[in-house]
Amino acid sequence: METPQRSLLKAISWRVCATIITTVLVWVLTGETSFAAKVGLADTAIKFMAYLGHERAWNRIKFGRKVEPEYYI
Repeated sequence: METPQRSLLKAISWRVCATIITTVLVWVLTGETSFAAKVGLADTAIKFMAYLGHERAWNRIKFGRKVEPEYYI
């Protein structure tokens, strides 16, 4: 199981990548730097919390997990 800190760092690193992608895409489509930055930041604020909640929820689901034995022979 992942720790909350690991999930948080994964969410941050992913959102940095996704923000850059979104901002560049909006800039290419509109040519407006200020608008692209605003969209990128709004997108990040909303999706960061959604992703973090999604990660933590999946950590509570046992489906597809392998249980490690408490000891090895």
